[in-house]
Amino acid sequence: MPAPTATVSTLLGIAMLGVFALLIGAIVLWRRGERQKPVLMALAALVTLANVLIWTV
Repeated sequence: MPAPTATVSTLLGIAMLGVFALLIGAIVLWRRGERQKPVLMALAALVTLANVLIWTV
């Protein structure tokens, strides 16, 4: 498998920042009493994380 280019590495890094942002936002909303949005945000974070793992492994 060829090494990832700088562009791919940058995009994967941005995706990981998105994962962290989604999880932090979900935690904040959960603490405020919301229930549906945080669950959907956590699922979106998991899907994004799975995509990053697929691209890196």
